[in-house]
Amino acid sequence: MDNIDFIFSAPGKAILHGEHAVVHGKVALAVSLNLRTYLRLKSNSTGKVSLCLPNIHTFMSWDVSSLLPLRPSTLDAVLVQRLHHFTGFPSEMPDTCAMAVLAFLYIYISVFAESRWSKEELELINSWAFQGERVIHGTPSGVDNAVGTWGGILRYHAGTITPLSRVPVLRILLTNTKVPRSTKSLVAGVRDKIKKFPSVMHPVLESISAVSVTCELTLEEIASDPMPEHYAVLEELIDINQHHLQVLGVGHASLDTLCRTTLAHGLHSKLTGAGGGGCGITLLRPEPPSAELKDCGYDCWETSIGVPGVCLHSASSLTEEVAQALNSN
Repeated sequence: MDNIDFIFSAPGKAILHGEHAVVHGKVALAVSLNLRTYLRLKSNSTGKVSLCLPNIHTFMSWDVSSLLPLRPSTLDAVLVQRLHHFTGFPSEMPDTCAMAVLAFLYIYISVFAESRWSKEELELINSWAFQGERVIHGTPSGVDNAVGTWGGILRYHAGTITPLSRVPVLRILLTNTKVPRSTKSLVAGVRDKIKKFPSVMHPVLESISAVSVTCELTLEEIASDPMPEHYAVLEELIDINQHHLQVLGVGHASLDTLCRTTLAHGLHSKLTGAGGGGCGITLLRPEPPSAELKDCGYDCWETSIGVPGVCLHSASSLTEEVAQALNSN
């Protein structure tokens, strides 16, 4: 094997607007975050494939010869079950480490079985990232892998993903309330509420969709000719969407604390994702209130949205922290 040593990265992802409504055919906006995941791909002569995930304290290796019999002839759920058996991870409620390892092995084995690469590298990356999403989520929307591959800001509507042609640079604060929640249960709860109060809830979903569309238009205006009033529009849309999500029943006291704390500093926040705890995003101005939120026991990261997708890096371009993590094993 040729001596290879490549370093890749892909951005994080957050839902800007459209949570839950998107499940019911409405418009959502997903944004890439400049909180990147790095991958170092390095050849060796040991006959083993090794996986090192220092952030979640996972270091494992396998003989390549033991993986070859698992190669699938077609992509299906059977391989996932075989990998559960191979690794010893339980099929029910796997943790973060198990899901990451299973997704890696699924893609590694499947790509190993393919003898040639497509000329459309990004499409190939996106398609295999989607298979990793299938291992973790079962029936994913395709948004996460698309944002990780293409970056920027994506419009998602009824299964169609469309990138915004021009994307402004905006800073946000991503806050993890550390409150666990079940996306499946929250989605089911919203569905039940819609069935119970259809004439009340359907207009709420339509309004959430309208928020996404209005935000999309505002972002395009900012990218072409930014004006001070645009920022106020984005803040008001955040407030409207957060109130709508509360009506859907996916709020949480921890998210209320986030909104109150940031509003005291003139900043506007909303949940991102399923709700019920989890993470929230805050549109930033100078001097974000991350210190106060950390006093609440939350984790906070200041970052930007609309960043590039998957990237290839030289070792010299990495920060000291990233380089140290990649070289730790």
